[in-house]
Amino acid sequence: MSGADPDGWVRTARDGAVLTVTLDRPGRLNAQTPATWAALAAVGESLDDGVRVVVVRGAGRSFSAGLDRSLFSTDPDTPGGLGELARMPPELTQERIRRYQTGFRWLRSPGIVSVAAVQGHAIGAGAQLALACDLRVLTEDAALRLPEATLGLVPDLTGTSTLVELVGYSRALEICLTGRAVDAAEARAVGLATSVVPADRLDAAVAELAAALTAPPVGASRETAALVRSAVRNDPQEQDAAERAAQTRRLAELAGGR
Repeated sequence: MSGADPDGWVRTARDGAVLTVTLDRPGRLNAQTPATWAALAAVGESLDDGVRVVVVRGAGRSFSAGLDRSLFSTDPDTPGGLGELARMPPELTQERIRRYQTGFRWLRSPGIVSVAAVQGHAIGAGAQLALACDLRVLTEDAALRLPEATLGLVPDLTGTSTLVELVGYSRALEICLTGRAVDAAEARAVGLATSVVPADRLDAAVAELAAALTAPPVGASRETAALVRSAVRNDPQEQDAAERAAQTRRLAELAGGR
């Protein structure tokens, strides 16, 4: 799986079990459009069972500066712009946003672990793309920011659920309502960043993490990832049952020599 979507500025490259997805619009700091989200969704739909790790990154000096400025137009004739969305019937607006969200939500799909490699700015949609991933490796100069509320909007690209999972209700509320930047040091301290590395170590750190994530047997890795994800929403009894069921499947597979 490799290639590029020239309209969405998304390119992919496959190396064994690792798929790298790159936002490739460095001249605009990887600003995103609906075409970007459609291209991301298409990548998710095309995954095969051999992909175990998906690395998401941005070309150039920033991960992603968020929405392309053209989308802030109030002109109803600007495709995908806020003006167009505002003038749609509510049910159509919600359906359009739901389609946009599919470009992000697949990064938590069963069977893969996703890693955001974040340098420079990750703002708005950029921060939510990083949050959509399971893990985040940040450079020391990186900063995440969710300014939507300060612009009269809300974060709507799947970011709020993950943010609360990672940092808790109170801190998530403060980050979203103030729209302030969370630098790499704070991100590591509050659990937003899996690790923080010097800029010249980002590629190596992500490669090392991908190698570690693909080292366990694939069945055990996927069952464990599913358990950790379900622990967020399950009560203790449900999670205990999920662990029993997963281990029973693993033992049966090991006994069968598969």
